[in-house]
Amino acid sequence: MRDRKLELKIFIIIISLYILIVIWGILFANRLETLFYDPPLTPEEWCQEHPCLTLNIFGIIVTLAVPTSTFFVYLLSVETAIVGIFIIIRSNENKSQLWWGIALILWGLGTLFAGTSYQAFSYELKCANRTFCIWTTWFEIMYLISSVGSINAMVIAQKYSCLPEKYHHIANIYAIGNFSLYSIITLIGAYLPIRFLISFELMILFLAPNILIFLILNSWRYVRHKKRMDRNLMVIWCSLIIIIGLYFLYYSLGITEFFWQFGFWFSANDILHIGLIIWMVSIYFTVNTLIED
Repeated sequence: MRDRKLELKIFIIIISLYILIVIWGILFANRLETLFYDPPLTPEEWCQEHPCLTLNIFGIIVTLAVPTSTFFVYLLSVETAIVGIFIIIRSNENKSQLWWGIALILWGLGTLFAGTSYQAFSYELKCANRTFCIWTTWFEIMYLISSVGSINAMVIAQKYSCLPEKYHHIANIYAIGNFSLYSIITLIGAYLPIRFLISFELMILFLAPNILIFLILNSWRYVRHKKRMDRNLMVIWCSLIIIIGLYFLYYSLGITEFFWQFGFWFSANDILHIGLIIWMVSIYFTVNTLIED
């Protein structure tokens, strides 16, 4: 009963934050339009630096950006949400699986927002009918907050499967606090606006400790108990760290720009999204078959 009341409170907090985010976006999203690329980027320059495909949809001209990257990110979004839904449907009374499902649905939702603003409609949202392209949009704010919410839902899931009950309250406080603090910082950053407070880098700073804690916890449990669940989760966290590391390596080396000189587009985001598409398959089989309270 105590856990049910706590879960209800967590659901209320999540829903309340999303309502606040939507209202905040309606009131203040226009403030993001004061943030431009540095150096400034014109719409013409945007389509020189990225593949752009002009479509005529029922008489409406739409410019679709990075079509191949759009395919990968939307595929990841749909896959992740479907995996989350299947896990919830099959969870029965398994609270760990329930929260894994919630985490993956939030992840899929965040990926949908990201794909819309970073890839598919990035030109339309950031550049169309403007002198200079803006740096970010409210879709990206929703993506950042959804992603942090997803990882903190995994904290709740890990609590049920990997921690003694006496530590559950600490895990709850940490997850709620981490998510709430990040959401508040991001909303303030979007209002002022301050570039770093709404950056991918700050999001990683909030997520990295969680992932490292997961890896340490499951490694320690595997050494002690030799359970397949912990072994597979160790592999999952190591794989995620490697995927994110490959993204930053590819990005920092400027490989995207090198290939684009020859008319071939394969970006750091593609590395990330293809890696995560494969990663989600391992998530499904591990969570669906091995995770237990």
